[in-house]
Amino acid sequence: MIARLILQTFVWFGVMGAVLFLSAGTLNWPGAWVYLVVMIGLSLTLGMSLARRDPGLMNERLSPPIQKDQPLVDKVLLSTLLVAIFAWLALMGLDFRFGWSAVPLWVLVIGGMILLVGLWICYLTMLENSFAAPVVKIQDERGQHVITTGPYSYVRHPMYAGAILYFAGTALLLGSWWGLASVLFFIGLLAIRTFIEEQALRTGLRGYDDYAANVRYRLIPLVW
Repeated sequence: MIARLILQTFVWFGVMGAVLFLSAGTLNWPGAWVYLVVMIGLSLTLGMSLARRDPGLMNERLSPPIQKDQPLVDKVLLSTLLVAIFAWLALMGLDFRFGWSAVPLWVLVIGGMILLVGLWICYLTMLENSFAAPVVKIQDERGQHVITTGPYSYVRHPMYAGAILYFAGTALLLGSWWGLASVLFFIGLLAIRTFIEEQALRTGLRGYDDYAANVRYRLIPLVW
């Protein structure tokens, strides 16, 4: 499992780095290097910690994003999300190449902090929920049940809330106002996915309706 984690981490961020630097037309992009080093380091560190603590969840997290027993609509949405992520990275690379955005250093630093907060929320979510698979499905074989504690006591989809901060922080760290504006598209996709996921959970997971009635907000406390 650790070997898979290491391989997938370097392949994933290797491809992301290639898209960033090729579209930027240069390797002289400090923000991109900081982003890649931080993401690789945290992915390996937190991934190894999670593998020791919850190998069942880590195995799910390392599974392909398109699976046989996942709803068709989720396959389409996840495929769209993956394509959009790489298009987004290319856009920010072009932004750096042509200087479309003028982002001061202090904004880049704040972006890095937002990125770290988003990743921490995602990690806390996985520590709390052993069934946080990357695809929409009910894990009967693992005894899936409703999680109501930790981040789930505030919003019903804390992983997506953390992902929104990750996208926003990444765009700011890479110094792209266009990348930040594009985060609205990712928010839309994640909002749609909450409905897909909740339909599956309400149908296949006992007690989810009661949980949803008690925790009103999907992504942002006191907002939605």
